[in-house]
Amino acid sequence: MNLNLTNKTAVVTGASRGIGLATVQTLIDEGVQVIGAARTITPELKETGARTVPADLSTADGVAAVIESALAELGGIDLLVNNVGGGDKATVGFLNVDDTEWTSMFDLNVLATVRATRAALPSLIRRRGVIVNVSSILGLMPGGFPVAMSSAKAALSAVGRSLAEEFGPQGVRVNTISPGLVRTSVYQDPNGQVGQWAAAAGVSLDDFVQQMVQAQNVTTGRMTEPEEVAALIAFLLSDAAGNITGANYVIDGGTIKTI
Repeated sequence: MNLNLTNKTAVVTGASRGIGLATVQTLIDEGVQVIGAARTITPELKETGARTVPADLSTADGVAAVIESALAELGGIDLLVNNVGGGDKATVGFLNVDDTEWTSMFDLNVLATVRATRAALPSLIRRRGVIVNVSSILGLMPGGFPVAMSSAKAALSAVGRSLAEEFGPQGVRVNTISPGLVRTSVYQDPNGQVGQWAAAAGVSLDDFVQQMVQAQNVTTGRMTEPEEVAALIAFLLSDAAGNITGANYVIDGGTIKTI
């Protein structure tokens, strides 16, 4: 399938690793001019050939710097992928979550998208552009997961639907992707949060991750690969998805069982 994205311009946030990095590489391969933004510019992101902007996307100034750089360097924005988010160390248990964590969770997972979209929209409207927001199945099945994280992801999905309704008549499409477990560095770093959980449980990291897959009853029996999510993002950004807007695409290996 020809996605016809050659010479389009794109901003991808949270681009240093995982889904963001895979998305940058996929778009570069499709001939897109990409600016990848992240707090830390990794060697892997540099190797993609994308232009990069280091920025703290949980702050208004950081987001403004990214969009201003994109407009200056690219001359305009056709595609915006709001991928930045986080919550690896989210606190479990409502009474254990303080106001600071609630605020930080919404700053990174919701307000970063709001701010980037607001700043990019004039250009997106002129170019009849496309936005893809990366949420999570946590926003669709919050029970048993960290409440602040789940709430932020649910809010992000709602923002996407509202944007699609308001700006669709002006030619801007907006869709959301909600991945389940994705094989990112979070699940591969023995010194990371998941690695620490595995050590505490007395099992190898690989075994612990497989136990997570089994606990979530993933139908395919495996995690989604970042490149699979990136392929879905690229499709939704393309003219091949020209009449798709306001949708929330789940890519979770069959984790969610409801209709």
